[in-house]
Amino acid sequence: MRSKISPNPSLYFVGHLAIDNVIRSNQQNAPTLGGSVSYGSLALSSYTQKVKLSIISHIGEKSFDKSFLGLLKTQNIDLGGIKYSNVRNTHFQLLYYNNTRTLYLKSRSPNLEFNDIPRRYLEKPPDTIALVPLCNELTYNYLKKLSSSFPYVYFGIDLQGFVRRFDKDGKVSYSLNKEVGTRIDRIVNLFGDKLILKGSEEEMSLLTDKHEDYKSKIQYFEKFNSKGIFIMTLGEKGSMIFSKGHSIIEIPAFKPKKVMDETGAGDVYFSIFLYEFLLSNKSWEALENIALLSSAASSFLIEEKGLYGTVAKELVLERVKEKNYIKKWE
Repeated sequence: MRSKISPNPSLYFVGHLAIDNVIRSNQQNAPTLGGSVSYGSLALSSYTQKVKLSIISHIGEKSFDKSFLGLLKTQNIDLGGIKYSNVRNTHFQLLYYNNTRTLYLKSRSPNLEFNDIPRRYLEKPPDTIALVPLCNELTYNYLKKLSSSFPYVYFGIDLQGFVRRFDKDGKVSYSLNKEVGTRIDRIVNLFGDKLILKGSEEEMSLLTDKHEDYKSKIQYFEKFNSKGIFIMTLGEKGSMIFSKGHSIIEIPAFKPKKVMDETGAGDVYFSIFLYEFLLSNKSWEALENIALLSSAASSFLIEEKGLYGTVAKELVLERVKEKNYIKKWE
C-alpha cells in the first residue's frame, strides 16, 4: 500500500448502477436510482468535499432514464468510467413487508470489462477502490487485473453482489454453495493485506456456514494469511470488526429519529469507513472511532427515502457524541 495518502483522497466505486422499484406495505413507489455505487458515492459527497469520487459501471440504455444521473452530476462525481450499451439496465424490485425485505432482479446490465476502464483511470491510481457489485457483474479475472494494475491501492469489497443467487423468477436467495465459498476464498487471498471486506450477518452466515454466535462467523477469516479488515454489519445490533491477530471490535448502532427507508444503509457505512480509514494512522485502535462514524452516518440514511438521507460530517460527529445507541454491547 502507499506510504502516504493525500488529505484529499480519491475513490473509485465499481459496480452496476441500478433502477430500484420499492414496494412497501403493498404501496408501490416511483422508480429511483439505486445500487451501491450510487449510495456510496453520494454518501461521501455529502459527508465531505475533500474527496474525489469516480464511478466505473455499465448502463443498459434501453431501460435507464439518464435523468437519474443528475443527482450524481450535481455532486461532481466523475461518471467518465460508465459504458453504455443497447440493452436493459439492472433493475431490482424491493418488497418490504413486516420488517422483512424480498428482492427480485427484473433485468441485468452486462458484466463489467477491464478493457472498458478509461486510460486516465488507470494512469492515475486512486487511494481506494470500492468493489460493490449487485449481481455478480465483477468476474474473478476482472478483479485480478485490477489488483495487478493497482498494487498499492486498498480494495473495499461488499460481499452482497458476490454471494447472491437468483431463481428463475429473479428472486434473490442466499444458500450455502461450495462454488460461492471458493470464489470468496480466492478473492481474500488475491487482495491479502490490502483488503477491507464487509458483509451482513446473513451473508456471513452463508459464507462461513456458521449459525451460532456472531464471533464465530467473523472469526472465519482467521484461517487466511491475510491481515485485511473484515466487517460484519448486524442491523440494529450494530457491527463487528476483525483482523487476524487482534481482538474483535464491537460497534453499536445509533438510534435514528425515524425509520423511513433502510435501503443503502450498509453502503453508507462502508463508504464512510473506507474514507476515514484512509485518513487514519491505520492502527487497530483507530478503527473503533472510524466505525462509530460509519454507524452514525448510516443511521441518518434510514430517516429519509432513497438517496436523500446523506449528511455532512459535522452532523455525524454530533450524533457520535450523543451516544444514543439502539443497544450497547454487553
